[in-house]
Amino acid sequence: MLINEVEAVEELHTILDFLRWAVSCFEAADIHLGHGTDNAWDEALALILPSLHLPLTTEAPIIQARLTRSERQFLATQIKRRVEERIPTAYLTHSSWFGELEFYVDDRVLIPRSPFAEFLRDHLPNWFDEAGPESILELCTGSGCIAILAALNYPQAEVTASDISPDALEVARKNRSTYQLDDSLELLESDLFAGIPERSYDLIISNPPYVNPQEMASLPAEYQYEPTLALAADDDGLAIVIEILQQASAYLSDEGLLVLEVGSAEDALQARYPDVPFLWLEFEHGGQGVFALTASQLKEYQSMF
Repeated sequence: MLINEVEAVEELHTILDFLRWAVSCFEAADIHLGHGTDNAWDEALALILPSLHLPLTTEAPIIQARLTRSERQFLATQIKRRVEERIPTAYLTHSSWFGELEFYVDDRVLIPRSPFAEFLRDHLPNWFDEAGPESILELCTGSGCIAILAALNYPQAEVTASDISPDALEVARKNRSTYQLDDSLELLESDLFAGIPERSYDLIISNPPYVNPQEMASLPAEYQYEPTLALAADDDGLAIVIEILQQASAYLSDEGLLVLEVGSAEDALQARYPDVPFLWLEFEHGGQGVFALTASQLKEYQSMF
């Protein structure tokens, strides 16, 4: 579907006009939704309001406001790029929400969509006392959203986050500064555990790459804009997951917990290790393929990995 920018700029005048037009364009083009929205109206809101530097909670009277010509031109271009180039909305607005917090994103990092936000809020208290974990390590941090949420939810904890990509860490540092965590959240460049100091953590969490080559080839166009380094993994999507399983016990405290998101590789992991007692977590707001193993379980089954 081709977008007529000139017509839109000339004929549309209000925010509501552009919202309606965007929805029509999205529906007609059958764009893929999977980066934070599940319907065309919410996708239009997520694109248009941040593009105008307006909050997603903007109320109806403002939605009726007329736009300047330059604003109309910019919105028409944003919608055109979303439809014709299939660029994810979050990359067009540099804004993505995770656990009720807004994060800067661009194509150096994955767009946040992990159930770890719900895990940190609702599940983690089941494993630790009221004080929570004293130390947390996140591998493959990307934008830093999970580590930042962990640091804000458990301010008493020492939180370290790492990523192999220096580009991703630049984005994480930007988000860290936004939430004033420069002095309390440590960011390290590391290939998994290779650059992590030798110490024990109460909690190790990670959303590592787990998309196998066949799935990578069939992903919608929107996902092709995300960094392959953060998505793809060989060996049925398990190559990096297995490496974490092999090394994590050396970095966990005696009562520590490992929690990994393996998404679509869940079946492959269970088939590979049918005797390992992975605890698969359930989430109220969606998400699957997240398991937990205790430090003692990792040690007991270490030889299998």
